[in-house]
Amino acid sequence: MGTEFRYASFFETKRLLWLMASVFVMVLIIQYFGFPNVALFSSSKGQVAFMGSFRSGESSGNSIMSGNLTFASVLNTTATNVVHEGTAKIELSKTSDGTVKDSNVTTSEDTEIEDKFLSQAVESNNLPVVESLGKTSSLSPLHVAHGSEFIIPTPNVTSENIFLLDKPDKYDIAHGVGKAIEKPGPVQIYPAPPTDHSCMKNIPVVIERSDRARKSVASISQMNYMLQQSRTSFCSMKPRWSSVVDQVLLRAKALIENAPLLQSEPGLSAPLFRNLSMFKRSYELMEKILKVYIYAEGERPILHSGPLGGIYASEGWFMKLLQENKRFVTKNPEKAHLFYLPVSFRKLKVTLYVPDSHNRTNLIQFLHNYVDIIAQKYHFWNRTSGADHFIVASHDWAPAATNEIMSNCIRSLCNADLRGGFQFGKDVSLPQPNIRLETNPLAELGGKPASKRRTLAFFAGHMHGYLRPILLKYWENKDPDMRISGEITTASYLRYMKSSKYCICARGSQVNSPRVVEAIYYGCIPVILSDNYVPPLFETLNWESFAVFVLEKDIPNLRNILLSIPDKKYKQMHRRVKQVQQHFLWHIKPSKYDVFHMILHSIWHNRVFGIRPS
Repeated sequence: MGTEFRYASFFETKRLLWLMASVFVMVLIIQYFGFPNVALFSSSKGQVAFMGSFRSGESSGNSIMSGNLTFASVLNTTATNVVHEGTAKIELSKTSDGTVKDSNVTTSEDTEIEDKFLSQAVESNNLPVVESLGKTSSLSPLHVAHGSEFIIPTPNVTSENIFLLDKPDKYDIAHGVGKAIEKPGPVQIYPAPPTDHSCMKNIPVVIERSDRARKSVASISQMNYMLQQSRTSFCSMKPRWSSVVDQVLLRAKALIENAPLLQSEPGLSAPLFRNLSMFKRSYELMEKILKVYIYAEGERPILHSGPLGGIYASEGWFMKLLQENKRFVTKNPEKAHLFYLPVSFRKLKVTLYVPDSHNRTNLIQFLHNYVDIIAQKYHFWNRTSGADHFIVASHDWAPAATNEIMSNCIRSLCNADLRGGFQFGKDVSLPQPNIRLETNPLAELGGKPASKRRTLAFFAGHMHGYLRPILLKYWENKDPDMRISGEITTASYLRYMKSSKYCICARGSQVNSPRVVEAIYYGCIPVILSDNYVPPLFETLNWESFAVFVLEKDIPNLRNILLSIPDKKYKQMHRRVKQVQQHFLWHIKPSKYDVFHMILHSIWHNRVFGIRPS
C-alpha cells in the first residue's frame, strides 16, 4: 500500500511540473507574438542604444538601410547596437571616416596672438560658463510603440513648443528630435538625437498624432519664450578637439552675460531691444575680436557672387560687403571664430534647377559636393561638424536644401519658418528688403509723418499661397479704410506704403515677405500676418515695440484689431519704426549698426551663446 502511494505521489508531482512548464511556455509565446515591441526579460538588449555622435555632413553612402528600417550613420560607436522590430534586426557597428580626426587629436595653437583679449581668455581661470556648459547627460534609448501615442526622449522640448516636433517625412538633427512616423504597415524608426545638441537633461515627451501638431501655431509670446529657453537649452555640436578660439568665445559669453546695466545709449533706442546692455557689450566685442574666414573654393555664379537687386538682394549684399571687409575677414583660418560658406541660393536655383521639374535633387547634390570638398581640404568643418560655419540665404528653398548637409550650421534665412526647420539659438531670421536700384539701395526711403497717414491698412500683391485670397475675400473693397487688393502699379504701391498707418505683411507661398522690411523703409507699421514666422533679427530686437502680430485665423477681425490700438500707442510705434529703420538699411559702405552689421552680430551672437567647451 505504501509503495502504491509513493508511485501515485510521484506521478502527481510530475504532472504538476509538466503543467507549470506548459503554462510558462504559453506565456512566453503569447508575450512574444502578441507584444513584439516588449522585451521578454528586463534587459537593455531589446532597446536602441545610441552612443557617440551623428554627423549631418556625412554622405549618403554612410547610411544604414535594411527593409523598412533606416538609420543615420553613427560616429565613434564603441559597441554593436542591435535593434529589434518584430523579426527584423539591424546591427550598427563602428564606422570610420578617413577625413575626420579623432576627438582626442589636438592641433597646434595660433603661433601669434595679437589681440590682448585673446591672451586674457586663454590665461583666465574664471570662466563660469565652462563649468555649466561642460555638463552633459547620457542619451536614453528611443522607444517606439504601436498606438496613438509614443514617447521620444528629447533635450529641448516643452509644452510651449511641442508643435515644432511635426517633421512628417524626415529626421532633422538640427531640431534635436527623433520621430517615429505613424503610417499603416511597418513602423519606421528614426534615431534619437545626439546629446551634443543640448545642454539639458533628456525629458520624455508624449507626442500625440501629427494631425494635432500640424494645426498648432506659435504666438509671438510663445516665440519669445522659446527664444529665452534656447539660451539655456541649445548647444551646438561639441568640438572634437580644442582650439584657442573656443576659449575666446567662452570668455566673450561671460562678459556679455555680465554686461553693465545701461539705461540709454546714444544712437540706440532701448525699447527696440530685448536687452540693450547685452547687445551693446556683444556688439563691442564683435567689433573687437570677431574674425571670419571665407572659403575661396568654388566658382561663380553660384559661389562668391549674389544678386544686388530685387527681393533676393540680402544674400548678395552681405556677401559683397563681407568680402570687401578688412576688419572682420582673416586670411588665416586658424584664427577664425566663424567660417562663411559664400553660396548664393538664388543663383543656385537659377543655374541648376530644371523649370517645372519639381526636383531639387541636383541643388542638394551640389551642396553635398561643396561641403565634401571643404571637409576634405580643411579640418575645420570636421572639428565642429559645421557648427562654426554659416550661410546667408535669401531664397525660399534654402531651408529644405540645407536641412541635411548643413543642419549644424548657423543659417541666416529669409524663410524663417518654425515648421520648416528654423531653430532658435542657432538659426537667424534674415531681413528681406526689395532693393529696387542696385546702385542705390536706399532709393525711395521715407514716407509721410504719422499725422498725415489717412489709410488705416494697406496690402497689394500677387495671389501666392493660400492666405492672400482669404485676405482679399474678407477685405477687398469692403471698407474705405482698408486698401486691400491684388497687383497694382509700382507707383501706386509705393504711394500707399508711404501714406498708410499699417501695412499688412501677409505670407505668400512661404512665411516670409519683403513687405516686412519695406514697411519699415517707408515708415509704415508692419502687421505680420504669417503664422510661425520668426521676424528678422529676432534674438536682438523687441518686435512688439514697433510691429503688430495678427494670427491668420483672425483675418475676419483684422480691422477691429487695428482700430483697437489707441492713437497714442500708434504714434509711439510709428516713432519706433523710424528709429529701428537704421538697422535694416543696406549701405554701399557699411555703417555702424546697419543691417550688414546686425546680421553679422546675430550670427556672432548665436555662435557665442551656442559654444560648448571641448
